Amino acid sequence: MTDPLAFLAGGGEAAGMIRARDWSGHPLGAPETWPAEFRAALSLVLNSPESMILAWGPDLHFFFNDTYFPLLGPRLSWAMGARFDAVWADAWAQAKPIIDAAMAGRSERFVDLPWQLDTDRGARETWWTFSYSRVLDAEGRVAGLFILTSETTGRVLADAALKESQAALEAALGELRDLNGTLAQQVEERTADRNALWTLSSDMMLRCRFDGTITAVNPAWTEVLAWRPDELVGTTLMDLVHPDDLPRTIDGARRLSGGERLARFDNRYRHRDGSYRWISWAAQPGEGVIAAVGRDFTAERARAVALAAAEEALRQSQKMEAVGQLTGGLAHDFNNLLAGISGSLELIQTRLGQGRVMDVDRYITAAQGASRRAAALTHRLLAFSRRQTLDPKPTDANRLVAGMEDLIRRTVGPSVVVEVRSAAGLWPALVDPPQLENALLNLCINARDAMPEGGRITVETTNAWLNERAARRHDMAPGQYLSLCVTDTGTGMPPEIVNRVFEPFFTTKPQGEGTGLGLSMIYGFAQQSGGQVRITSQVGQGTTVCLYLPRHRGAVAEEVPQAGIGAPPRAAPGETVLVVDDEPTVRMLVTEVLEDLGYTAIEAADSGGGLRVLHSDVRIDLLVTDVGLPGGMNGRQMAEAGRVKRPGLKVLFITGYAEAAVFGKGPLDPGMQVLTKPFVVEVLGARIREMIGTA
Repeated sequence: MTDPLAFLAGGGEAAGMIRARDWSGHPLGAPETWPAEFRAALSLVLNSPESMILAWGPDLHFFFNDTYFPLLGPRLSWAMGARFDAVWADAWAQAKPIIDAAMAGRSERFVDLPWQLDTDRGARETWWTFSYSRVLDAEGRVAGLFILTSETTGRVLADAALKESQAALEAALGELRDLNGTLAQQVEERTADRNALWTLSSDMMLRCRFDGTITAVNPAWTEVLAWRPDELVGTTLMDLVHPDDLPRTIDGARRLSGGERLARFDNRYRHRDGSYRWISWAAQPGEGVIAAVGRDFTAERARAVALAAAEEALRQSQKMEAVGQLTGGLAHDFNNLLAGISGSLELIQTRLGQGRVMDVDRYITAAQGASRRAAALTHRLLAFSRRQTLDPKPTDANRLVAGMEDLIRRTVGPSVVVEVRSAAGLWPALVDPPQLENALLNLCINARDAMPEGGRITVETTNAWLNERAARRHDMAPGQYLSLCVTDTGTGMPPEIVNRVFEPFFTTKPQGEGTGLGLSMIYGFAQQSGGQVRITSQVGQGTTVCLYLPRHRGAVAEEVPQAGIGAPPRAAPGETVLVVDDEPTVRMLVTEVLEDLGYTAIEAADSGGGLRVLHSDVRIDLLVTDVGLPGGMNGRQMAEAGRVKRPGLKVLFITGYAEAAVFGKGPLDPGMQVLTKPFVVEVLGARIREMIGTA
């Protein structure tokens, strides 16, 4: 079935805003009904890296792309689809004559036009270069207005600053210009002025050839850098430039030799004592020479660096506050869970002593439930800290979403409509499928909770190719990503809440109804997978949370039907497993599971004992080992040392988190797998049988 909104593909966040808006009652109607000319023009705008606007219909309803976002300031949240005269009400008197002329066929281009612009930080004076042109439909009627715009404020201000600098330095740089003075007295006066400025100025003045050879410097060089003019004339300017700044300085000289003026150019020059000073230059080319004036701003830069350090210290303080919240919440939740486990064990002991075995099953069930909740909490904490054990595999997100659709519908209930939009040709991702499923289910549950009266959840997959500008906006590296977005029509959140939702233990739910780890877990999972998670929300209009995962170039394996869960198959005669773990309880439990399944189990409490067994002639079909071990080496190092004598030794690492010892060297070798603690007995038995192979 053809997607009626396919023209929005690749349109970024702006396209998402169009999809998310309720168009009922809008003069243009629903996007599915928009004319072909409108959809084609809008697709061009949305996919352009340049800042573009499309205004459509007699009322000029306003549409824009991602690159235009910064221009809208406080209008961004409501401008999509609004009337042009409403979006730019404060500049309508200036804009309307230009628009009327363009709609009449008199397209215009304006260069460096001043414009008073409202932003989040108040009004400011800006300058713009833009063009207005009308858009005709298939029958030649005027259907809309197209605007291509770019802000030139920086260049205009730089030019103004350069002009002021040139005016102030006119006397100093005057001998480099052709002074067509007509009176000798005027020439002498100007020469005297120039000489006085050259001699008395505290700014460094320079004349050099395009190859960097210094032809003249004023006495200020001695004041700033302690070099005498006679020591510098005839030498190469580049010899004084800091090595790290040399490529930029050479490029600046190349630009000057091409006739370009530099309003400001900063680099470091070597003082006579070996230290370096930051100098800010204004320079212009002349006949075969470069004339430049520089000012020492080392002290100002040091103050800026100190300010940046203070800001970093503040961020670290905020991180420590978050850690305090994390540990406090962790202690509270784990104390509750431990109380359930220890209390159940005490009651089991009491009832067994009383001979009341009928009650034991109930207490065992309670203890197991608390253990599972503790394991889930631990996994969420590890995901938040990006230390959880992930098992990334090439994953088809469309297939994963389709497999979860029924579960999501049952979870959110009948009052919530679930819509799935799967992009054709979706790129695969290298990700842990169960963790991605967990993240998706968490997002859908959050969306349901934001719609107490019911509503709609949209799960959408798309391919996203982020250029440098879009990547900076998302705090990601440029490149290709697949995105998995969950959008609801719920209550939404104000910006101050959106800015905190990824903090540990922060929740908008009533006390006792949420741990505040759901979104922080998703954030940690996305970061650990090499991706990002981003959220947009507006009070009363719902929320969109998007997971961005890097594109995987490999193929995705075909789905294999899973066999039903049952008792693990038993061992073949003689099959032997070496168990290495420094925790006696874990070692005892694993050994008893193995013996119940018919395996011969050999135990070792540290890496040294395990390696001695591996270097012996005892039959070993599989090594089951913890990662963090005493004895001089960790579990992975022990396994690799054991493989020297036993090439192809199969190894199952059991670990509570992804220690650097396991994954610091990159992916695991063939024949090595990871199982996360705590684990279900049946899962352990099945994994051992799978790794050893069918007897």
